[in-house]
Amino acid sequence: MMSRHVLAAAVLGAFLASAAPVLAHHSLTAEFDTDRTVSLTGTITAMKWTNPHAWLYIDVKDEKGQVRNWAIEFATPNQLYRRGWAREDLPAGAVVTVNGYPSRDKGLRVSSLEVKLPDGRTLFAGSPTDQKP
Repeated sequence: MMSRHVLAAAVLGAFLASAAPVLAHHSLTAEFDTDRTVSLTGTITAMKWTNPHAWLYIDVKDEKGQVRNWAIEFATPNQLYRRGWAREDLPAGAVVTVNGYPSRDKGLRVSSLEVKLPDGRTLFAGSPTDQKP
């Protein structure tokens, strides 16, 4: 028969293990500077429809003319679909403009607010939980 201590430890361990994915998720303001926005225009190299965040990668020329590949973070794919996004909207090679919050660590990452497509449409990218406090 299992002792009470072993049973309690097992229950606590199961609880903590199930909470780990929630605890691992980041705060928008911890990773991105929500007091500033940036606008990037570049060529799509890839779009990853993954959870918990979808990611767009674009090549952008910097002020010295060097091409840098930026990673653009979005909400979940399901949230993007509900906002009217479609996989065919973001093909590799298309030129888009992304507006969003820059990363605090000065890396080549942005939390996107919107994406302007070549056909003139604008896709809203933010999550209701990502709004500035």
